[in-house]
Amino acid sequence: MPPPPTTFPLPGLTAPVEIRIDRWGVPHLYAASRDDLFLAQGFNAARDRLFQIDLWRRRGLGLLSEVFGESCLEHDRAARLFLYRGDMAAEWSAYGPGTEGVADAFVRGVNAYVALCRADPAHLPPEFELLGHRPAYWEPADVARIRSHGLFYNLEQEVARALTLRDHGPEVEELRRVREPSHDLRVPEGLDLSVIPDDVLRVYRLATTPPWENGGPSQGPDGSNNWVIAPSRTATGRPLLANDPHRAVTLPALRYLAHLSAPGIDAIGAGEPALPGISIGHNGRIAFGLTIFPIDQEDLYVYRTNPADPREYWYDGHWEPMRRVTETVPVRDAGQPATVDLWFTRHGPVIHDDPERGTAFAVRAAWLGPGMAPYLGSTGYMTADGPDAFVAAMDRWGAPGENQVYAAPDGTIGWQPGGRVPDRPNWDGTLPVPGDGRYEWAGFHPVGSLPSVRDPAQGWFATANQMNLPPGYPNADRTVTYDWHAPVRHDRIAAELAARTGWTVADCVRLQTDHTSLTARRVQPLLAGVSSDDPDVAWALEQLRAWDGELAPGSLPAALFEVWFRRHLRPAVRERALAHLVPPDRLAAALARVLPVGDAATTDPRVDLDLLLTPGDRLGPDPDGTLRTAVLDTLPAALADLGRLLGPDRARWTWGALHQAEPRHPLTAWLGERAPDWTRAGPVPRGGSGDTVDATAYGPDFRQSAGATFRLVIDVGDWDASVAMNAPGQSGDPRSPHYRDLFADWAADGAFPLLYGRAAVERNTTQVIMLRPPDEAAADTPPDHRDSDHGKGGVTNHR
Repeated sequence: MPPPPTTFPLPGLTAPVEIRIDRWGVPHLYAASRDDLFLAQGFNAARDRLFQIDLWRRRGLGLLSEVFGESCLEHDRAARLFLYRGDMAAEWSAYGPGTEGVADAFVRGVNAYVALCRADPAHLPPEFELLGHRPAYWEPADVARIRSHGLFYNLEQEVARALTLRDHGPEVEELRRVREPSHDLRVPEGLDLSVIPDDVLRVYRLATTPPWENGGPSQGPDGSNNWVIAPSRTATGRPLLANDPHRAVTLPALRYLAHLSAPGIDAIGAGEPALPGISIGHNGRIAFGLTIFPIDQEDLYVYRTNPADPREYWYDGHWEPMRRVTETVPVRDAGQPATVDLWFTRHGPVIHDDPERGTAFAVRAAWLGPGMAPYLGSTGYMTADGPDAFVAAMDRWGAPGENQVYAAPDGTIGWQPGGRVPDRPNWDGTLPVPGDGRYEWAGFHPVGSLPSVRDPAQGWFATANQMNLPPGYPNADRTVTYDWHAPVRHDRIAAELAARTGWTVADCVRLQTDHTSLTARRVQPLLAGVSSDDPDVAWALEQLRAWDGELAPGSLPAALFEVWFRRHLRPAVRERALAHLVPPDRLAAALARVLPVGDAATTDPRVDLDLLLTPGDRLGPDPDGTLRTAVLDTLPAALADLGRLLGPDRARWTWGALHQAEPRHPLTAWLGERAPDWTRAGPVPRGGSGDTVDATAYGPDFRQSAGATFRLVIDVGDWDASVAMNAPGQSGDPRSPHYRDLFADWAADGAFPLLYGRAAVERNTTQVIMLRPPDEAAADTPPDHRDSDHGKGGVTNHR
């Protein structure tokens, strides 16, 4: 039996709300109305994740300096450049019905907990005491105006491509990254590549990367896997849906699981704790899960500025003034706020200018428009009563681009990508463009122009951020993007799903945690005819040839392959290809451009596999000999590398000894050695890599930087048979038993039951929280919605 309920008065409630927290830390919220439900969701999110969401808000609104001082001032200015600054009425109306009311109720709940903590600091998480500040109050608009936490495309690739063309030419760009579908680059007329500086994206990165990640692009490719399986291919005759989003490995976790139950809604799953609603999960009528569908929603505009006034730029035959917005930023210990000027062109925020060269650069981003707050669009589909309603709700989805898969108890499965695709009438978005009026968006392509699938004949559908436009899709006419993720994860998932029937929930968990490296298996045949008189190299060759290609934590060949392939073979082969394209004195610079040091996103193996398996004449007249030499030349260096990393005893050379997860709290960046023990979890050995279905991307130190800390497998129709994982734990409060309680199970590829039915929840409840109207007697009966209507409907705002 759980202990007696803990009761809190919650201003604004019209009736009591019961929160049952199960043994895995998942809160199940039961309310008598939707307004009460989202009010309680905000209160509960703050109860479990107050410091995290307060930090999220400060970062998004440009208010970090108020707590952390002048060192964050540049971050704050950058964040303010990328806030939504449009009309809020247009913003709210762009989402599903009632979204403004949902956000208002959620924020009132957050603020109620903030007020509780301010009145009684005993409720404050310890971070606030360590930093000496108090949590801030929210406005409903904060939920929608903050945009910089999303995953957006393709500004980074656009600029990287331009800089490669600027310095080395198109043939070198072909060795940097694959474009899909195959596509010839065309430099837009009027674009002078020479004026684009190396650091043109510095301010953009400050805005979109938390300062505790050192101001650079996040380590590792953010991606995800999802799939749906039709009843004909499952053991139960019910559909299955699986989803494991890949994001930074953090403490606390990025995602937060919750169960929201009130008349008209009974949804369970995960979202981000600072946002209302559920974005991945099910509502008893339809299950849904997302991965990134990398729509190109960004462009860099390059301007010629007026020599007499660098705040004017040439547009459509005349000098047009930039718009200035002046704001003040509170700065800790500075005595007075700092004043910052924000500059905008008609296309968007100015991120770089050089008056001496007469240039300026601005970002046009679809996600700065109405209805594009990341993931807030889930409020429109989380109450869908079936596939048709779900797909209709996805018509309003703005950003980021998503592959949504869905499944219903009647056996329907489907795929519906969502997101607004800019219409670029006279260019393809692969490179920056002049901002003089020749390159303008013609709005967005029509809703419904994206492909979709309902009940595929093969009985399953999977996405993993790979190029999944169907044959014949007119990408040249309505370009989605040419920058997709490598297909290796999808290839492995597809092969497994197609190989058999009888799939179960446990099978899906095993596939989500699969460590098979298709990259390794494709490289292994190259070793068949290679031999060496050097006993160490011969030993290494035998280890790699006999290996099964599993990047298991305890595997010696896995450690050898990853160190050899990533750090030695890949650069050696690309260097040999570059040697035919650039002069010797430019070779090192060209190699650094196509394989940036420390950039885990370069785990993308497409270029390397193409060079290794179908080199043509790119490696010279004797490609087989060149590859054989590359193998024999790089294995000794890899062995020496492993010796330095793990010591001389080869029995200790395991992948898990090198590749580990150790999520760190943001405070470690500021407190350093003074950081308490609870600011870290682990380290624990990890299998996989950025190439495996269990995507465990890593940086130069081999520490896992990104991957699936949240996983979900839904048994569609037998909802209590569904499972989930959310590491390190559900809570962000170090004092909570659910702060790091799931970390070991996650590291061991485990999962826990995601309970939905009231009876199952009651059997597994470990804590009860009662939220009551402030003037209500303590004896009121808690709500019970086991038989509530779970249909659609708007949310009434009782503000």
